[in-house]
Amino acid sequence: MSETRGKLAGQTAVITGTARGLGVVIAEQFGRDGANVVLVDRDGEKLPAVAEKVRLAGAADVAHTSQDLSIEKGARAAIDYALERFGQVDVLVNNAGGGIIRPFLEHTPETLQETLARNLWTTLWCLRAVLPHMVQRSYGRIVNISADSVHTGVWSHAAYNAAKGGVNGLTTGLAFEFASKGITVNSVSPGGIATEELLAMFDPLSAVHGKHKLNVTMEEAVSRIPIGRLAALEEVAALVAFLAYADSRGITGQVWSVNGGQWMM
Repeated sequence: MSETRGKLAGQTAVITGTARGLGVVIAEQFGRDGANVVLVDRDGEKLPAVAEKVRLAGAADVAHTSQDLSIEKGARAAIDYALERFGQVDVLVNNAGGGIIRPFLEHTPETLQETLARNLWTTLWCLRAVLPHMVQRSYGRIVNISADSVHTGVWSHAAYNAAKGGVNGLTTGLAFEFASKGITVNSVSPGGIATEELLAMFDPLSAVHGKHKLNVTMEEAVSRIPIGRLAALEEVAALVAFLAYADSRGITGQVWSVNGGQWMM
């Protein structure tokens, strides 16, 4: 990635959902690009180890804070922490997510609330917290992590898709509203990606499978992907980083798929 090294030097990026999985890989990519990186996750115990990885990747500086972003207070605390630490927030990556993947009628009121809270409300509250600062500076790059299941449907994803569809609605609406303020807003929309959580969901003997009740096999899922495999986390992270670069200043209000051709337009 030497050709992109330093493209975010002097900038501060807040990346949410960085205790595991895609968030870690995105943070490492931003580290290689020389940014100051602020890691945010409600699982604070894992953040120091992730911070060391990001520092070793080349970040100018790394900070972290444990917050529940599904409530307004937590999101505001995260952005305030970044501003106190670095004085500015140039990039916000709304990666925090999770929730429960299961057939719609097997959801409980609690699992539905959790799925919406962790995927939609985390994004909405962080946007509300950071946008006044970006408007004041007339600059900002916002990248929301969506999901291609919004387009493809797929098994057991109805409630999850309701949340991620809301994220896409925020993306287009805010991109239009804030385009004249020097702020771009885009979504990166993975199809199946090779996270530990997803791989465990396909294993009927795992506790993760029991939690989510995903009623499809790995073979069935991959058979729908033209490239014949799940996307790598690094492939998603590279696109997220590009949308934070100055090079992408003419791109806003778009939903970018990383799905191996599973859904095309």
